Amino acid sequence: MRRWYVILLVAIVLLPVPAIRAQSPSLTIYSSVDEENSRKILAAFQRATGIEPRITFLSTGPALARLEAERNNPQADVWFGAPSENHIDAKLRGLTQPYGSPNAPALDARFRDKENFWVSFYMNPLGFGLNKAVLEGRKLKAPTSWQDLLDPAFRGLIQMPSPQTSGTAYTMVVTLVQLMGEDKAYAYMRQLHPNVQTYTTSGTAPSRAVAFAEVAIGIQFTPAFYQLYLRGYPLLTVFPKEGVGFEAPAISIIRGTRRETEARRLIDWMISVDGQNALGDQETFFFPVHAKAKRQAGLPSLRLVPLINIDLDFAGKNRRRLVERWVNEVLGGR
Repeated sequence: MRRWYVILLVAIVLLPVPAIRAQSPSLTIYSSVDEENSRKILAAFQRATGIEPRITFLSTGPALARLEAERNNPQADVWFGAPSENHIDAKLRGLTQPYGSPNAPALDARFRDKENFWVSFYMNPLGFGLNKAVLEGRKLKAPTSWQDLLDPAFRGLIQMPSPQTSGTAYTMVVTLVQLMGEDKAYAYMRQLHPNVQTYTTSGTAPSRAVAFAEVAIGIQFTPAFYQLYLRGYPLLTVFPKEGVGFEAPAISIIRGTRRETEARRLIDWMISVDGQNALGDQETFFFPVHAKAKRQAGLPSLRLVPLINIDLDFAGKNRRRLVERWVNEVLGGR
């Protein structure tokens, strides 16, 4: 009996072992790009490289908080999206690590960190999304300037994101500070406050409220306004004549990543001409940052947008202070 047991055991050991199936390479990503566009862009990246993106969606504030909490045991490899001044903040906190992509020199200097800690992969201007049906129904004139938004007739008819959680809203704060000076900008936001129905957590939420006629005006970056207009909603996009800032969302590699090779491939592809063309191919309504990439049909020429150049160094270094001042002087004044 014992002899047969030994023979059976040997036979089992000598059976051919099936080859272990190789796992596809993957990349864990904290994405601050809106979910729809993030999925489309990263699906194109997977098709191009074979690297599987594993995505957690976080607005700017929660993403920074997560990176800070995980600094000694990072759970993600890349921070994807959020305006670049927030990546400056992450760099200053020691949460990210540098990588000099060979494709980065083709970009304008304002779209890349000179120490290679981050690189932008698209840009979008701030704008007002207006529901024409709501405005016409209330016999309200469409606003064309920041000052127009202070009209008491717009009380409770505006949505914008909160600077506490949204990089979009923080860009608006910095825009107003650069246009008006800091004290006048905060006085303006206090005056605007009664007209704001809701400060949303997400930077893209106001566009849906405008489309569904919950409010007349939404303030955010413009892609969702164009998307919803093409889907049949009565939206109009307006750029305030005094000037608007813009976002230049960036990618950073998280310090301590265990998938540095895959993270570098994402950056290399995203700022290549092929990666930049994918922005239009996937109908994101994002403006590419590579001069040789094509602009999506339906986007206005940037020559028609009164852009101002955001002081990224100021924005990155003063984020906490300016947000705290907004909480204390604007939100706290409700």
